[in-house]
Amino acid sequence: MCGIAGFTRSLVRDADAGLLRRMGDEIRHRGPDASGEYLDPLIGLAHRRLSILDLSTLGDQPMASSCGRYLIVFNGEIYNFRELRAELEAEGVQFRTRTDTEVILALYAKHGARAIPLLNGMFALALWDRLERKLVLARDRIGKKPLYYWHAGGDRLAFASEIKPLLRLPGIRPEIEPTALADYFKYLYVPAPKSIYRGIYKLPPAHLLELEAGGEPRLSEYWDVDFSSGSNLSAGEAQEALLELLQEATSCRMVADVPLGAFLSGGIDSSAVVAFMSRAAGKGVKTCSIGFADREHDETLYAREVAELFATDHHEYRVQEGLPQTVALLPHFLDEPFADSSALPTYHVSRLARQLVTVALAGDGGDENFAGYGKYVTEMKEELARRLLPTPVLSLLQASASWSRHPLFCKAGSLATSALCQPARAFYRTNTFIEDAELAALLAEPVRRACTGYDPGGYTTRFWDKTAGADHLTSMLYTDLKTYLPGDILVKVDRMSMAHSLEVRAPFLDYRVVEFAARLPSSLKLAAGRQKIILKSTLARVLPATVLSRRKQGFTVPLRAWLRQDLRELAEESLLGRPELGEYLSIPEVRRIWREHQEGQWDHGTVLWALLMFALWHREYMGGESCSS
Repeated sequence: MCGIAGFTRSLVRDADAGLLRRMGDEIRHRGPDASGEYLDPLIGLAHRRLSILDLSTLGDQPMASSCGRYLIVFNGEIYNFRELRAELEAEGVQFRTRTDTEVILALYAKHGARAIPLLNGMFALALWDRLERKLVLARDRIGKKPLYYWHAGGDRLAFASEIKPLLRLPGIRPEIEPTALADYFKYLYVPAPKSIYRGIYKLPPAHLLELEAGGEPRLSEYWDVDFSSGSNLSAGEAQEALLELLQEATSCRMVADVPLGAFLSGGIDSSAVVAFMSRAAGKGVKTCSIGFADREHDETLYAREVAELFATDHHEYRVQEGLPQTVALLPHFLDEPFADSSALPTYHVSRLARQLVTVALAGDGGDENFAGYGKYVTEMKEELARRLLPTPVLSLLQASASWSRHPLFCKAGSLATSALCQPARAFYRTNTFIEDAELAALLAEPVRRACTGYDPGGYTTRFWDKTAGADHLTSMLYTDLKTYLPGDILVKVDRMSMAHSLEVRAPFLDYRVVEFAARLPSSLKLAAGRQKIILKSTLARVLPATVLSRRKQGFTVPLRAWLRQDLRELAEESLLGRPELGEYLSIPEVRRIWREHQEGQWDHGTVLWALLMFALWHREYMGGESCSS
């Protein structure tokens, strides 16, 4: 894993290698082992290396092709690079290193941009063609590795693995994009292609950006998952094929010249990864788990059981001391507001793992591929109500939410409200965390005016609508694969692991697994409230029934209690002691939410966490005061 950055010289005409070094230094945590820069009259490239394969200096970047025409800076891992290398060698191509980076260069020299879909891996890369004076940016299919860019018109462009290097560029004046702020409070992250900053964008997953000197950037999508092709496999054949595929996807992610381990929660997905790793390694795997004093959120007991089952070298860390200090650190590595609270335990498990290994495998992707989230069951109930209950009955249930704040009335009202919506809008409600009216009350008047006519739901419905004619579960899974997975889950894992220079690999996100799952009928994923049907039946060969029948817990934290106890002082000072936040937020509304939570009238944990993370981010990036110092 590494960090990359660069710019066209038309954007920064008087730039020198010092600017590239400063950009690279901003992402040193992504690659502490080596650094390199390249500068010519047209392009500047910077790289920070975390050495995983071929630890010699021959693997340092920027790397030039053997013919000298192409230059690359690359972040990620290509899991099929040995097969691709063998094919190229059979055609007479010679290699100087054992790296996957050199294989990408040789493949591009042969195929051009058509080389990118041949790669199986996680990656963000920039490739410069000296002859055609052309820059190509590319990001992996699922969005494991991040890539941001700043476009100032024409061929004036800069890019980086994180936003921090872009803020080093002369002429950039960071301004908050109001609609991105609205998106953030709805989704708890800023959806692609936006960033929180006006003019800075995320390159979407599975996309290329091509830019020729004197031209304009051209974006194109090179892959999409297809749920419509179907599968002729019987249930038994599907189990056999899936078992083989998951084992291979795990084994190919175990190639490294550095120590390797796994995250282990004790849930189905991480336990399966450890099982497949143990089969491939033939010896004990290093595993890491995070726990909490709050038993409701602690999974260490389950993780310990799985660790004993597979005789792993198991390590645990319990989140107790220094909570406010750790929370204040997060915005430095996230670069923009991000409010998935599981970032905190991910930060800690990454820190623990890095003390033992350089690469860790994780179970991310199992829920999105095989319908593991509880929300899918709830959504199917709403869809059933939408089809069976008359509108007057649904309207009555909806009104019941105003009668009492009792959880039963709230659940009935929420279900009815969603059932009264079109399916795409209902899923938007499912995937967001504050109602539109509540958001309007929370935002300051200038931000509300700037967002006039803007609909945050368009981000969800745009992808939902691409599945027209599909069944309800298929539409949900596709939409989550294109939105929640890359926008939330993968951002969290990348930034929190890279904060500790740890590379995380996810076998369930091998694109072949994603495509295989997409071809399976929905009835093999979710039926009559039973979730992950085909995955559980497949994993019965490697995991005991006690693991497969365990209720999904999720990587959650005790927000409600923390904000009333451990984090109360930090949150109160950050939210109510900083009048400059009034430029974006209605401080009276923030005070009301805070008071209700502290007095126990209502659990506003999620909204308050989102407000706190915005306030801490604003202090570090917009207020000139570092939270991490």
